[in-house]
Amino acid sequence: MSIDQAKEISATGVTVDVGDVTTRYLLYGLLPGWFVPGVADWVMHRRTRIEETAGTKESLIHSLMMAEVGIPIALTLRYEVNPLLLSVQLGGAAVHEATALWDVRTAVESEREVKPVEQHIHSFLESLPFAALASLMCLHADQVKSLLRGGRGDPDAWRLVPRRRPLSRGYLVGIAAAIGTCVLLPYGEELLRCVRTGRRNRKNDKNARSDAAHWTAARSGKGR
Repeated sequence: MSIDQAKEISATGVTVDVGDVTTRYLLYGLLPGWFVPGVADWVMHRRTRIEETAGTKESLIHSLMMAEVGIPIALTLRYEVNPLLLSVQLGGAAVHEATALWDVRTAVESEREVKPVEQHIHSFLESLPFAALASLMCLHADQVKSLLRGGRGDPDAWRLVPRRRPLSRGYLVGIAAAIGTCVLLPYGEELLRCVRTGRRNRKNDKNARSDAAHWTAARSGKGR
């Protein structure tokens, strides 16, 4: 923005509350937008037949990553940002990144093809938690300073404090519905599909071994 534009906005009396804008961006932009790469990633898993390659192990890793991100989000929607919540958010982001590396390694070792498109989707899923966390830390710089001081002087630093201005019931219901539709439903289907395929494959292997044993025994009997 140029100096002249800044003067023009100032002259018209138009002001922007950066904190309010950032909060709306997090609530109505970044968080809902998170569901898009999540669903796209599930589609890629389905196309590459995860149930026939990495199977249940990789699907469980996906569930773990969702919990690592979902728990901090749920807490942030209900409680004030303070040193305790920041610690949970930072820890969740760090563990999520480590688990993401484990996820890709598991997929590659299982010979499931992780296509360039899926890798690009992963880049969004990995960067969004850090984008959200950076925005929150800018909004709550005082709590970041408190965290760096170990919460000294703040009796509420290390306990969950309900939001002073709770989010509307409509918003919370809407986000819960979106999570159920875009996260729990598709990834629950993926896990169920992997478990069923794994059971079927184990049953087939068991039957094949049994048939081989009978065939071997039959040949041994004829040899006598």
